[in-house]
Amino acid sequence: MAIIVNLDVMLAKRKMTSQELANRVGMTQANLSILKTGKAKAVRMSTMEAICRELNCQPGDLFEFVED
Repeated sequence: MAIIVNLDVMLAKRKMTSQELANRVGMTQANLSILKTGKAKAVRMSTMEAICRELNCQPGDLFEFVED
C-alpha cells in the first residue's frame, strides 16, 4: 500500500510555487520538498492546517491511498 502526495497538483491548480507556499506556511523549501516527494514520515496537524488554509483545499485533496 502507498500514500501518494498530490501537493504538486494542488500547487498547479492554485498557480502557486513551492517557495510561495513554504513562505506562507512558515516552513523551509527543503521541508516542503520532502513532503511533496512523499519522503516525509510524519506531518504535523498544524502544518497540514496551514497548507490546506493557503491552498483552500481539504487534506483529502493532498493525499491519496493506492493499494499495491
